[in-house]
Amino acid sequence: MKVWITGARGFIGQHLSRYIQQLSHDVAGIGHGHWPESERRYAGVNQWLNGDISQQNLDVLLQQHGIPDAIFHLAGGSSVGPSLALPLEDMHRSVSSIGDLLEWVRLRSPKTTIVMASSAAVYGAGHTSAIHEDAISTPYSPYGFHKRMAELLMESYSRSFGLKVAVVRLFSVYGPGLRKQLLWDACSRLSNNVDAIQFGGSGNELRDWIHVEDAAALLWKAMEHATSPCAIFNGGSGIATSVHDITKILCDEWSKGAITPSFSGKSRVGDPASLVADTSRLQRIGFKAAHEWSKGIVEYVEWFKGAQV
Repeated sequence: MKVWITGARGFIGQHLSRYIQQLSHDVAGIGHGHWPESERRYAGVNQWLNGDISQQNLDVLLQQHGIPDAIFHLAGGSSVGPSLALPLEDMHRSVSSIGDLLEWVRLRSPKTTIVMASSAAVYGAGHTSAIHEDAISTPYSPYGFHKRMAELLMESYSRSFGLKVAVVRLFSVYGPGLRKQLLWDACSRLSNNVDAIQFGGSGNELRDWIHVEDAAALLWKAMEHATSPCAIFNGGSGIATSVHDITKILCDEWSKGAITPSFSGKSRVGDPASLVADTSRLQRIGFKAAHEWSKGIVEYVEWFKGAQV
């Protein structure tokens, strides 16, 4: 197969491209930044186009690589914080890019399957149990709203023009190489030889952690089950884990029990109390996360320490 990945140079993109390469498919990528050939080849990307997700650039990639059998759309906004600081920029990154991609596929390659990486942020807050894909979407950050807008564009093009598409609402993706969010922030602070560390919130917030290698496998599985109209899948493990338990294992691994995390009791804007996936739909398509989160946190700490040497 010929596969394109938008945002292939990102954290999830590089793991997905490696996963697809191991399946012996041909991967091309488009996104921002200079990418040395040795690095992109290691990531499994045979062709790289540095630029926006525009119809003009997609035409260039078409000339270089040929008609894609599948496109994985990973470009776009990546977290709540930047969307609150620069909401218009986040909208352009998340919404305009998928609009250009869908229109290009409609006009140039209507047989191509599209899989979009969305976010559990579309669900919003107020959930006390595992969230099913059919739950009402009530985002309350620009990031969540923009991801939902992108999903609606996918649904619109699928229903109106028969495009075969799938959406994966990723929950808390982690793994070696992740250089942002909770794990990166915690390790960065611990690396300053502190003897205490405090996090926001109560520590009782529940999250669903999915290893990036599991996320890559799920995105591929979603491609195999893409439909018209749009198929939607939760991208989680279905296991509820408190932020306290995550940070406790991380601190124990870092300091061999010398540092215990504490919590301020003040939650950040956009932080729901519980965000855990109902995985019944994933079970029906034969997917189950393979990585155990506690071992994954230990792996992350080992990677971080090695990366700083």
